[in-house]
Amino acid sequence: MLAIGKKAPALTGTTGDGSTLKLADLKGHWIVVYFYPKDSTPGCTNEAKDFRDLYPTFRKRHADIIGVSRDSVKSHANFATRQELPFALVSDPDETWCQAFDVIHEKVLYGKRHMGIVRSTFLIDPDGKLAAEWRGVKVPGHAQAVLDAIPAK
Repeated sequence: MLAIGKKAPALTGTTGDGSTLKLADLKGHWIVVYFYPKDSTPGCTNEAKDFRDLYPTFRKRHADIIGVSRDSVKSHANFATRQELPFALVSDPDETWCQAFDVIHEKVLYGKRHMGIVRSTFLIDPDGKLAAEWRGVKVPGHAQAVLDAIPAK
């Protein structure tokens, strides 16, 4: 189980533009990895837009943002284009990233139980260690709270 102060997993994923992203390649920067249930749904769109709108300030703090869901590469490409997202979205259909960060849990939607992504965000420090985590995220104000956790230069 990933815990604060522990080294983040060495994960590789395919992004919406078809390129390969390796967490290890981002070492030396702050890394925000946020997990969301589904592209183009209201809450997920609002969350992506909040991170997008704060992206210039994240970059000033040497932070990279990565969004992760089980959606396809094509779905991510369409979502990123429609929302003008300047950061990578990793497609995780086999749930490798989701399992590494333990974000797949039982959820109830309209009275039906199913396994799904619990909206969660993880902040990895420049040394590659988990610095903070937010689980069961509520979207309003969340991107700002993550930004506030990264020291200003």
